[in-house]
Amino acid sequence: MNKRVLIIYTGGTIGMAVDADTNALVPFDFENISRKVPELKRFDFNVDSVSFDPIVDSSEMAPDTWVKLSGLIEKYYPDYDGFVVLHGTDTMSYTASALSFMLHNLQKPVILTGSQLPLGAIRTDGKENLLTALEIAAAHKNEQALVPEVCIYFQDKLFRGNRTTKYNAEHFRAFRSDNYPPLAEVGLHIRYNYPYIRYTTLSGTFSVARRMNNNVALLKMFPGINESVVRSVLEAPGIRGVVLETYGSGNAPTLDWFIKALRDAIDRGVIIINVTQCLAGNVEMWRYETGRHLLNMGVISGHDITTEAALTKLMYLLGNSPTEEELKMNLNESLKGEMKPVSM
Repeated sequence: MNKRVLIIYTGGTIGMAVDADTNALVPFDFENISRKVPELKRFDFNVDSVSFDPIVDSSEMAPDTWVKLSGLIEKYYPDYDGFVVLHGTDTMSYTASALSFMLHNLQKPVILTGSQLPLGAIRTDGKENLLTALEIAAAHKNEQALVPEVCIYFQDKLFRGNRTTKYNAEHFRAFRSDNYPPLAEVGLHIRYNYPYIRYTTLSGTFSVARRMNNNVALLKMFPGINESVVRSVLEAPGIRGVVLETYGSGNAPTLDWFIKALRDAIDRGVIIINVTQCLAGNVEMWRYETGRHLLNMGVISGHDITTEAALTKLMYLLGNSPTEEELKMNLNESLKGEMKPVSM
């Protein structure tokens, strides 16, 4: 029986076409996608599509949009062997990270992709991204999906979604994953890096976690940051968690006011997770005195997690943890391959 893959178009550049009358970019009808991409007819699997109505610009993505998207995947999960999510590039890493935490017992590929140029443009990167993402989503061996994960495919690399960051707004190679190798590399052939693919051994049926608590904030360190800025974040009404972007391997100022502001927030029950501003590397708060100050007061190490994954993981855990102890324990664990296991 032929495999079936569902395209879910949320919005973004890839689904735009030039209106002949106004010369403006407008979304095209994905019901007639085979007209834009006739190569779809050459696949030995079936491709269907659904679209958000209305579509959502990448910059407008929010937890309720992730809930809607995961709900569509849940609705169609029994009927399809894989999913390709077309999405704007600006927040794609956030959505991929969020989905990785929200989708439980996932045994099928969910591949996010998009493009820097519209699908109808002459030099578009969208067609290759779409066709290869579809091929990966349909790839099975012995009834096992080759990549049963939430991933991002862009240009010639397939990455674990919660390990990615968008780093280039102009080049076709828009994403990178410096702390984890690609799951597949694409040239004349698609070469899968099987040792790095996450094959879950968990039993149970597929399900979706819909609770996401977005009472979180991002506090990025910079030389000269002042007390009022720090406290405005840490003392924001309703704040439950803060991702602290520090220098290097997890270092921050040791100024008395800064340490006190963090300690006051932690005493109020605010969860603070420390991630590095660097694209590559690991938070090691024990390495330098400045980091040890944070560790000793109860700041949690994010290890080698990305900022995007840290924020969405915090939202997920705040929405789904029955106790603060369990939340902190899970922040220190790799739940969906988003960070290096602590024991490594």
